[in-house]
Amino acid sequence: MTERPVYAARLEVDYPEKLDRLTTFFRLLWIIPIGIILGLISGAGETVTNTVILNEAGQVLERTRQTAVGLISGLAVATALMILFRQRYPRWWFDFAREFTRFSARVGAYFCLLTDQYPSTVEEQAVHLEIDYPDVEQDLNRWLPLVKWLLAIPHYVVLAFLAVGAFFAVTIAWFAILFTG
Repeated sequence: MTERPVYAARLEVDYPEKLDRLTTFFRLLWIIPIGIILGLISGAGETVTNTVILNEAGQVLERTRQTAVGLISGLAVATALMILFRQRYPRWWFDFAREFTRFSARVGAYFCLLTDQYPSTVEEQAVHLEIDYPDVEQDLNRWLPLVKWLLAIPHYVVLAFLAVGAFFAVTIAWFAILFTG
């Protein structure tokens, strides 16, 4: 018998025997409050504000632009810069990113009908995500954050196609749960 390799990230979901039809039917409504919290933290739905100040003759005196990208986007850029210049990744910083990823996984599992438990902001619940803390000096190349964004482009293209497939799969599962439980 061969042993399974140990990956740096491991996700397990405790699936229920039967899903509740009522919670499934109203899932799109009940996801809104926790989705707003997740959106505020992650910066989903970027806010861009353009302000133009004109004088009496109609000439532009001042033009400002404000953009809110969210905490997680800023954290990802700051982490890349910290690895690049200091070759450090503080444990508390990693723990925050891991807990946010766990929270996102709970919300995603609830939205995709994998569980009926409303996502908690504190407890692990039925979604178990483990991510190993990396040894930055030994495991991570300090120059790789400069190139990783380019290497991720094909991955994002494939993920776009998978997201379309997942949308149809969740929609079909929603009807299947409503009719069969």
